Amino acid sequence: MKKTSTRLADGRELIYYDLRDDSVRDATDRRPLDRTVTTSEIRRDPLLGDSVAIASHRQGRTYHPPADECPLCPSAGDRLSEIPDSSYDVVVFENRFPSLAGDSGRCEVVCFTSDHNAAFAELTEEQAGLVLEAWTDRTSELSHLPAVEQVFCFENRGAEIGVTLGHPHGQIYAYPFTTPRTALMLRSAATHKEMTGGENLFDAVLERELAGERVVLEGEHWVAFVPYAAHWPYEVHLYPKRRVPDLLGLDEGARTEFPKVYLELLRRFDRIFGESEPPTPYIAAWHQAPFGALEEFDGVVREDFALHLELFTIRRTSGKLKFLAGSESGMNVFINDVPPERAAERLREVASS
Repeated sequence: MKKTSTRLADGRELIYYDLRDDSVRDATDRRPLDRTVTTSEIRRDPLLGDSVAIASHRQGRTYHPPADECPLCPSAGDRLSEIPDSSYDVVVFENRFPSLAGDSGRCEVVCFTSDHNAAFAELTEEQAGLVLEAWTDRTSELSHLPAVEQVFCFENRGAEIGVTLGHPHGQIYAYPFTTPRTALMLRSAATHKEMTGGENLFDAVLERELAGERVVLEGEHWVAFVPYAAHWPYEVHLYPKRRVPDLLGLDEGARTEFPKVYLELLRRFDRIFGESEPPTPYIAAWHQAPFGALEEFDGVVREDFALHLELFTIRRTSGKLKFLAGSESGMNVFINDVPPERAAERLREVASS
């Protein structure tokens, strides 16, 4: 992998990740851009104890542009985009309309390929491996920023999810706090550790799933399963078999095997509802340990957390979506219409021939 860092016309950082060591990235951003002005603010809810990002400037962000005006495609002639070069393998750049900025953290965009009409599932294993290297590198770099406590790499795919740019891409949020979902996991891990005399909760969950009926696919270094209490109709958790707290901890074997396992998982998601259905909308979310202090979690350390990816779709059956209505949105109590065992069975049925 070759990494080249440069700056866009408004001062935002842009980084090329190339498969070839002899790639030259010297194109300049020719757009007449003013410096980006953001109004991001973090407000803490005194009743729930969580935080909300107030970012009114995002109302003006790019919304469903035609393909020939996509800001994530390479620049070509007089059509200038966020990427100055005429081609790229993987690119990461600071979001022009960030939810988090400055003392409130940082938001970045990850372009998986220069092909506007592709999808992550259509990448080669080599390309997917490069994306993993980019996620890992950004996790390392962002963790050193003073305002950052947790790094979250994710992909939203599909208009049903709310994606406003059709180009295959993901995002990275660098939060100035430990997110509520991670805090819940850490508290559960702390309770389990105390009640069992030191057993790791993530290890116990993984051991149970490996011995059960909800495993979707398994390699030497990774295992994917539908969790016992899945919230979403089709939800899969992907774990490295050797517990590590973040992407930086993956060994060479896990890094090498990841593309094959993950691409197969995404391709199965696209086959769940049949070939005649549109591509399956999904969210793919990496869960990593926070980089800040964990004193509030009663004896849990970073190494107790288990890196994993959660992949789920909001489509519950052909032509129907799972909406977060009264119970889910009002009380955060999910109601799942698809038994996890049946979801796992279906994902095994659509394995590649």
